[in-house]
Amino acid sequence: MAVRRVRFTFPEDLIKEPVIYLLGKQFQVITNVRMADVDEHTGWVVLELEGDGTEIDKGIAWAQSRGVRVDPVTGDVVEG
Repeated sequence: MAVRRVRFTFPEDLIKEPVIYLLGKQFQVITNVRMADVDEHTGWVVLELEGDGTEIDKGIAWAQSRGVRVDPVTGDVVEG
């Protein structure tokens, strides 16, 4: 099982779409939200993705194809 931390930054047209839910469902990846700041116009979320490494890669590529900016997260993420 692989674990990867990433930051998703959403364009305005995707803010209300269930991108994180669909990623988890379609690619059998556990999506743990660690931090987020979302409103009706913009948003970002730090996710910890758990599952098969290949499926995580496919899920990230799928999110990027939808227009989500995906950046790696390094270091500690504070929960809360």
